[in-house]
Amino acid sequence: MQLNINGQSREAQADPSTPLLWVLRDELNLTGTKFGCGVAACGACTVHVNGQAVRSCVTPASAVAGQKITTIESLGTADQLHPLQAAWIAEQVPQCGYCQSGMLMAAAALLAKTPQPSDADIDAAMTNLCRCGTYPRVRAAIHRAAAAMKGGAA
Repeated sequence: MQLNINGQSREAQADPSTPLLWVLRDELNLTGTKFGCGVAACGACTVHVNGQAVRSCVTPASAVAGQKITTIESLGTADQLHPLQAAWIAEQVPQCGYCQSGMLMAAAALLAKTPQPSDADIDAAMTNLCRCGTYPRVRAAIHRAAAAMKGGAA
């Protein structure tokens, strides 16, 4: 099946019912997307499909064939961080870091839809679980990134 991942057409040989997460990690070697729970509860596996945050652990690869899939690998680069990545660093969001790729992807989808989110908007959109409990830092980082993306100080 043909998958459009990070702007490139990629051929996947996996069974069409295979969750997108495993196609990304095991077949296409895009290991930034993490396995957490396998039941779409934690959000470690969050990617974008047509700009929407999607839990890839329960999304069959065949369901997203031909759609625009974006993973953490294309959020920014080492030379040009995405404003969210810069804000994550500035606010010292990660502790263990395991859930962060999913958190960043959920936050990016939020900011694409709601460029200046309120605390309530953030709380509603950020349903990812962080065992380290960095939620206040996540909220601060999202506000910082929103300001930077608007042209304010980061």
